[in-house]
Amino acid sequence: MGNNVIPLSIESSVRRNQRRLKLPNSFIAVLVVILFLQFWVLPQLSSTTSSSAVKLSQFHHERLEAGLQKCAEFNAPPITYPTTGRKNSRWDPVVGQNGTVVLRNVTLFDGDTILKSSVDIVFSQGVITDVESDVVIPHGAKVLDLAGKWVTPGLVDMHSHHLAYTWPSLVATDDGNEVNDAFGPLTPFVRSLDSIKPYDEGTTWIRSGGVTSSLILPGSANIMGGEAYIVKNVLRAGKDGEETVEEMLLDHGLPKSDRRRYMKMACGENPKGLYKHTRMGNAYIFRKHMERAEELKTQQDAWCLSAAAAKESGNEAAIMALTAPKAGLPEQLELDSTVGILRGKVGVNIHCYEPEDMEDMLLHSKEFGFRIQAFHHALSAWKIPELLKDSGENITIAIFSDFGFYKKEGYDSNLYAGKILAEHDVPVAYKSDHVIEGTSAKYLLFQAAMAHSFGFPEVKALQSVTSVPAKSLEQDHRIGYARAGFDADLVVWDSHPLSVGATPLQVFVDGKPTLDEKVVAESMSKVKAEETKQFPQSRTRPLIDDASKSAICTSIAKSSSVMITGIQKSYLEEPTVKSESTTRNKTIIIKSGKISCFDSFEKCASSNEHLPTIRLNNGHVLPGLTAVSESLGMQEIAAEKSTSDGPVSKTSDPTNPESIVFAKFGIHLEGKAFKRAQIGGVTRAVTTPLMQGFLGGVSVGIKTGEKNTLLDGGIFQSEVGLHFVIGQQAKSTNSLSSISAQVSKLRQILKSSKNMDSVFGAAKNGTIPLVIHTENKYDIQQMILLKEDLPSLNLVIFGGAEAPSVAKELAKANIPVILTRNRGACDTWEKKDILPGPPLSQSPASVLAEAGVLFGLAIESDEGDSHIHNLPLEASWAAKYAGLSEHAAVSLVSTNIEKILGLNKEKKGDIVIWEGNPLQFGASVAITIDGHHDTVHQSDL
Repeated sequence: MGNNVIPLSIESSVRRNQRRLKLPNSFIAVLVVILFLQFWVLPQLSSTTSSSAVKLSQFHHERLEAGLQKCAEFNAPPITYPTTGRKNSRWDPVVGQNGTVVLRNVTLFDGDTILKSSVDIVFSQGVITDVESDVVIPHGAKVLDLAGKWVTPGLVDMHSHHLAYTWPSLVATDDGNEVNDAFGPLTPFVRSLDSIKPYDEGTTWIRSGGVTSSLILPGSANIMGGEAYIVKNVLRAGKDGEETVEEMLLDHGLPKSDRRRYMKMACGENPKGLYKHTRMGNAYIFRKHMERAEELKTQQDAWCLSAAAAKESGNEAAIMALTAPKAGLPEQLELDSTVGILRGKVGVNIHCYEPEDMEDMLLHSKEFGFRIQAFHHALSAWKIPELLKDSGENITIAIFSDFGFYKKEGYDSNLYAGKILAEHDVPVAYKSDHVIEGTSAKYLLFQAAMAHSFGFPEVKALQSVTSVPAKSLEQDHRIGYARAGFDADLVVWDSHPLSVGATPLQVFVDGKPTLDEKVVAESMSKVKAEETKQFPQSRTRPLIDDASKSAICTSIAKSSSVMITGIQKSYLEEPTVKSESTTRNKTIIIKSGKISCFDSFEKCASSNEHLPTIRLNNGHVLPGLTAVSESLGMQEIAAEKSTSDGPVSKTSDPTNPESIVFAKFGIHLEGKAFKRAQIGGVTRAVTTPLMQGFLGGVSVGIKTGEKNTLLDGGIFQSEVGLHFVIGQQAKSTNSLSSISAQVSKLRQILKSSKNMDSVFGAAKNGTIPLVIHTENKYDIQQMILLKEDLPSLNLVIFGGAEAPSVAKELAKANIPVILTRNRGACDTWEKKDILPGPPLSQSPASVLAEAGVLFGLAIESDEGDSHIHNLPLEASWAAKYAGLSEHAAVSLVSTNIEKILGLNKEKKGDIVIWEGNPLQFGASVAITIDGHHDTVHQSDL
């Protein structure tokens, strides 16, 4: 049968069907329409629907991938950067270091140790490329032979507030604390980044002190204060020279996801006082917040697991459910930083002073599983070194060397804290807390040097402002060290970095020099060559065990006499006993509080072999020093009113002599600051009432010794000077709301006081000094005009920030200055033109000395007298840059103060005998002779 033959049965069937399919034409028309819709229109609609479905699917998949990318970031460990072969992300080919530099013959502390021999340092494009002896000089390199000068890594300050606050401080630029009822005490969601003002000239001051990197923290008002950022301390460093925040950041040039993050937190007095919660309440608030963050973290982790599973299975329904508009990866901006803490992505830095607060935070960290990078301030950490170490977290303690007494939390400040913590292997960093003059980051290194003088080892002291903070901040791959592969942040010092007055000659940041060599040279023109070389082998105060000290003190008490050998130098202007010996190695015999022999050992010891003997190696003899304070003996803890005499009222009538407050009626002769005064060889002090307005009151002269009372010589001069304040501090809401009103009122008081039998009259005729506390050059000029009109005045300027601007005029008018601002700051508007001092300008003391102004030194003390022991060191610092002799340095804090204030000259002045030169770090008081009581006290030796 052929393929084209149809079987009969089938053919018949087809014919029958054909007959049945004959339909009406209308039906055929409908059929055509249906076929048209099915095969033409519907495919078009189907195509459109298919495209939208694809886009929708793509949308969900993109959201899924974005979420999974964040999930990956959640769980990724912090990036570790190699130090070899790395590039400086901040380097810019337009304005960055454009040639290789070689520092030859360097004495180097490299961040870890002091190298035993001199080395050369090579750096290019902002990165150190080589550190070794006798390097091969790269072609075209600039070579600087440093002839053995000290070089350190750029200093790292892990606690600063500059840029968030500015110098001078203004209400408009105060962005340190986010304090607002809308947020309350928990503000982890704010960032110091948003407060940075890249024009703050305080940055230039800071860098001139060798500080090249700083962690800019929010303030400490809140339990969680917000995120912090590290900056390099260079303004307008970008290719366009513009004021941009991004170009200041240490991590500039790195992807945002690779940048380190830091959280500022606080416990104790600050959040307690501001929000009126107890420590219990603050702990609950914090834990509740962490619980919320923990819940969000759990939700995120669950979403990440579900999303990964959905992607792996290709389950479109699950993917759509996970990425729907109201679904997606759970996130809350409010909790982002806190969840980052729980994930180990945000380093925690906590403002915390006292043992119980630190212990509480350790409990919280264990409860919620986060690590604490550092406790900041932590002035009582020395009490709990093992607790800190046992936490297992290698927590850094970022502290002040000696600043304390300003509030209860700081009252247990210990000068030996660094030593104690180091002995327990607790990492210690010294930090500035830069906001005001007293915490200026320019002098960060001074804190490390101070700690070293109280037993903190030399290398650890240098590490405490370089590698230790860098490691704590997890930046020890690029800053804190002077090694190949690290940022070329280097400081060349004029002398040993831990010596008094150590100052940068050059500061390199990212390989670029930032100091003007000509300006530096001019600022140091009076420094004697030996000042840059002096660095005694012992810079740590010697200590004697309690048993030996007790035995010596008992012997001295029994015999009322003592022999001291090894005296190398005396600064007494009028020795009680003249010496015939020319030898430096002399002996002193003290009997009943008097020097009976001061000569060679042979002459003094011939008939005194039986006396108890103190043998010194480098004995120095000084007069007792005299401090001028605005609080010593008038308050114990600045922030605690119950520990003070109370401030002078701003509303009292300043023209009424009966309104005058006399410090002699409120003085107390004890307290921790008195102990520090004794450590610093300060035997006398002049203290004012606690001034807060125009009329300050009458100061009193007191002894600082342990056994003085008000009834037995504790007051050596009951009325020293009449004090007024001219300036911003004296503004009040009454008739003295302006400085011009203050000057007018002062003139009125003095002119109406002629022949008046009162302190006002005594000030008018010059029998008592008129001490004006003022800072601004124009306000000082007003005082010069006042002296011209009333020449009988014995007028004294106290403070004198801008006094160098009118130094010649002060000298001509015979107006002396008690300078508290030799290492000052332009932290307020009325001090904005203060000299920054070396290496940016001459020092204030240098200008005053050059002009012939009689001046002495005092230490600013409106937040307590915790620095009073530094008085001889401040004198040494001033003398170094003013070209003064050591004798003149001692006079700045002794006889000059006596002359300026007309202090009573005691028949037998106090004498202090030191082991070591007190004008350098590491000297310690051995014996103090009280000229009034004819008694001998052994001190901290």
